[in-house]
Amino acid sequence: MTTITPLALPDVLLITPKRHGDARGWFMETWSRRAFQDAGLDIDFVQDNHAFSGEAGTVRGLHFQTAPHPQAKLLRVLRGAILDVAVDIRAGSATYGQWVSATLTAAGGEQLFVPRGFAHGYCTLEADTELAYKVDGLYAPENEGAVLWNDPDLAIDWPAFAGSVVSDKDKAARPLKDLAPVSFG
Repeated sequence: MTTITPLALPDVLLITPKRHGDARGWFMETWSRRAFQDAGLDIDFVQDNHAFSGEAGTVRGLHFQTAPHPQAKLLRVLRGAILDVAVDIRAGSATYGQWVSATLTAAGGEQLFVPRGFAHGYCTLEADTELAYKVDGLYAPENEGAVLWNDPDLAIDWPAFAGSVVSDKDKAARPLKDLAPVSFG
């Protein structure tokens, strides 16, 4: 049975699939439409992505896509570990500007569900980290946006070594206070 746990921002969910093991190793169901529907989520994933980062401390994010192509994401680590972060950027939300994080590891099999309307990013905690994630909206570069990963107003509790590798695009992102209201609907 998959365990679905709301985090401090209850729209962001920590999902831990049960692993079934025997002498051969283990098996786990990483996504089930039925399990999500039973939890009140009707998600139609349309694309799978796979990412690799060679160095610990690599930061990717905080990314989002706006309407008409917003994206919800379901992330899991295949090798290594990450600190995964979601920031509520839904205009008018009672939790606007608040963030949650979870450590996802290959060994533990944890997953994070990040709904539409949240900026998402992560920091690799180990070298040679790989992750896979599903999205419910196709990539649309004309609708992508970013919030500065180390925005001092957000005060995200990144590891001390976070930011050893950051793309030029992510370094140039603006703080949340400079983000005009965006639509995800």
